[in-house]
Amino acid sequence: MSPFLPPALAALALLTGGTGIVQAASGVVRHGADGPSPILTGVTVPAGAETLYLSGQVPPVVDAAVDPATPAAYGDTRTQTVGIFRKIEGLLAAQGYGLKDVVKLTVFLVGDPNLGGRQDFKSFSEGYAQFFGTAAQPNKVARSTVQVAALANPGFLVEIEAVAVKTR
Repeated sequence: MSPFLPPALAALALLTGGTGIVQAASGVVRHGADGPSPILTGVTVPAGAETLYLSGQVPPVVDAAVDPATPAAYGDTRTQTVGIFRKIEGLLAAQGYGLKDVVKLTVFLVGDPNLGGRQDFKSFSEGYAQFFGTAAQPNKVARSTVQVAALANPGFLVEIEAVAVKTR
């Protein structure tokens, strides 16, 4: 263990076996980035970084022929997740950001009626994996995922908030 590491980084190094810290040229430090988990253990954002907070995004309609108050109008959990991340990608681009700049996600999942009211975490994770930790976009994010009783529309199974940062 290096005597030159600050105590917090030394503790993290012990927990991760001395690995897992990836610092981008931007100064953003992604803790746990090279581990097997699809999410980070944490993120350190440098002073002076610009931060964009996106409000919770809900899925786009995929079938306008069905009742918009039902999940069938928006698809299953995986379809809704992919639709939301595409929406987030567009919102980020409009502000000069990309998915690579996302450092934190908060995910709200409603229990899927087809799964006895349990969240479909597996399908959410499959959708998430198309956008984060890929060859095209290798950055992972810190993330919280919770099951909620309901969202604003009974057809929504997923809502996602995003925080992105970039240095000037």
